[in-house]
Order: sequence, then structure tokens, then C-alpha cells
Amino acid sequence: MPQHPTRIPHLPPSLHYLPSFITPSEESTLLTTITSQPIPKWTILSHRRLQSHPSTLSKSNTLITAPLPAWLECLVPRIEGAVDDGDGGVEVNLNDLGEDGRVEGTDKGKGIWEKTKHMRPNHVLINEYKPGEGIMPHEDGPAYEPVVATVSLGGAVVLEVRRKRVDGEEEKEEEGEEGEGRDGGKEKPVARILLEPRSLFITTRTMYTNFLHSISPIEVDEDLGPETIANWELLGDREMYKDGRNVRVTRTSLTYRDVTRVVKVGGLLGGRR
Repeated sequence: MPQHPTRIPHLPPSLHYLPSFITPSEESTLLTTITSQPIPKWTILSHRRLQSHPSTLSKSNTLITAPLPAWLECLVPRIEGAVDDGDGGVEVNLNDLGEDGRVEGTDKGKGIWEKTKHMRPNHVLINEYKPGEGIMPHEDGPAYEPVVATVSLGGAVVLEVRRKRVDGEEEKEEEGEEGEGRDGGKEKPVARILLEPRSLFITTRTMYTNFLHSISPIEVDEDLGPETIANWELLGDREMYKDGRNVRVTRTSLTYRDVTRVVKVGGLLGGRR
């Protein structure tokens, strides 16, 4: 087994990919729960729709403190223990985790959010992409701590990674995409990463701060193979893409993050209770 079995080769070590992170049954349950959310919970954008849990961020990128729904919270311990991306870059095997999702034989365990402000995710953004929908090159921005964990549901998609433009120019993403910036996307991708259904994709440190990510608005991902997909050797089912193509179906992503600025109820109105 490789020393760091979740790291994507030839990219900074702060990028990790784990296939089959959840089971098909768990995926089905999550999708049913997501689609059954009341209509007001959805924000409709021109190229996709999304949900924010426990709530959307304010215009100042502040989150009102509230627990995540139980159906999203249940994945947090498993994500925390999936990879230790500390300075030593030590990997943690899922088989070594205790029932609480922490590493066996330690008092606390080292989670991927260990060095973030709140030491755990407090926000989940759910994006639904239909075939032909995507998102332009962007960064998640300073509203969040530099750790992102994304669980993919339903369909596969190719994520493109680009270096940030040297001029540092940023614009606001369209409404509903709280805290995220965007870029013109003229730079050629430095990597293409295939995100399979039920996989976990983790971005930290330099990959969070120095790179942009995007999804092309196409219906079929093509030219897939070991020379063009950075995480090809980490895929759970390479046979599925042996013809070099991925015909997209609706994909839903769960993006777990730690919002830096939080307030208690009433805090955005001057702190009165």
C-alpha cells in the first residue's frame, strides 16, 4: 500500500481523494432527504440549485450559530478521521477509527479541521448539478477556514483545477454562492480530477488558497484516462470509464466547511436577545 494512499499524485499534498466513502444505501437515503426538503430551502441559480445548512451566510459572510441537521452531522466524525493533513501528512485508515470516528488509541484523534477556528465544520452547502450544468473557476474565499470536504452523490463529474491569476482579481459569484469568489477561467487547467459517486474529496492549505476549481457545463466528460485524470489510480471503479467517457447524470455535492465568522441568534441585530 502507498505511504499516503489518499493523496492525489503530482499535486500538492494537501489534496486527498477517497472512493466509496459512503455506501449506496447511505447515498440513497441522503438523496431522498435532500430532495424532500421544502421548496423555500432551495436557492435557484441560473445554472444549478443549492441548499445551505444550517442557514445561508449574511452579506458580511457571517453564520448564525446553529447545529447541522442530524442527517448531515452524522458524516462529520467519519470525515474528521479520514485523513490527517497536519504538517506530518500522516494518513489514517478508516479501519482504525473508533465508533466515534476518532483514531483508536488517542485521547482526541487528529481530524482535518483540527487547526481551523472551530475545529469542526459548521456549514454544509448542497449543490445539485444536472447534465450540462457547471460552475466557472472560483475559490471558496476567506469566509471559510482553508479546509473543504466534499461528498459526491448520484453522478460522476470532472473537476478542473487552475492556478489563481497573478493579478489576484476577484469578483463576487452570483447570488446564493455566499463567500465565494470567481476568476475569468482563461488559464489552462493544471489538473483534472474525476469525482465518483459516494467519494470524499478533501482540499486544504495551499490547494485551498492558491488554486481555483471549476466544472465545465457539458453533458459528457471525455478524454478520461491515466494520463489525463490526476486521481486515476485512486478511483474505485476505473472500468466504468475505460472508454474514456463519463455520461453525466444529476450529481449532488455536500460541501462541508468551517465558517470563520459566527454569531449567536440576535448577534446580527446588535447582540440583543
